[in-house]
Amino acid sequence: MTATLDLSAASSIVDSALEFARAKGMTMTVAVLDAGGHLVAFKREDESGILRPQIAVGKAWGALGMGAGSRRLAERAATHPSFVAALTAASDGRVVPVAGGVLIRNDVGGIVGAAGVSGDMPDQDEACAVHGIETTGLKADTGATFK
Repeated sequence: MTATLDLSAASSIVDSALEFARAKGMTMTVAVLDAGGHLVAFKREDESGILRPQIAVGKAWGALGMGAGSRRLAERAATHPSFVAALTAASDGRVVPVAGGVLIRNDVGGIVGAAGVSGDMPDQDEACAVHGIETTGLKADTGATFK
C-alpha cells in the first residue's frame, strides 16, 4: 500500500462511493482531498444540490484539519458550540461539522487524505465514504480522537 494518496486511488474512492449510493437510490456528491487538503478527485451526480460540492469538500477539509472524522466535529459542535464557531471562523467557513467527512489512512495508519460525501442524511453520507475508501484497500477512519 502507498504512503500517499494518488489520483488513481482517489478516483476509485469516488467511483465506489457513488456506485454504493446509486445502489441505495441516493444522489451524492463526493470529494477526495490529499493530506494537504488539496482536491484530488471529485464527482457530483446529476441533480445533486448546488451546495453539495462545498459541503462535501468542507466535511473532508474539517476532518483533515482536526485529525478526526467530521462525525466527531458534529459531536464537538453539540457540546462546545463556541469552539466550533471559532473553528469555522478561523477556517473562513470551510469546515462543515457534520458526519460524512472520513479520514483516509494507509496500511501503517498514516493519514493520506479524507473523503467528504454530501447528498443524504449524515449517516448515509458517511457510509458511502467508508465504502469508497475500504473498497480501494485503504482504511476509513470515522472516529479518530482529537489530539
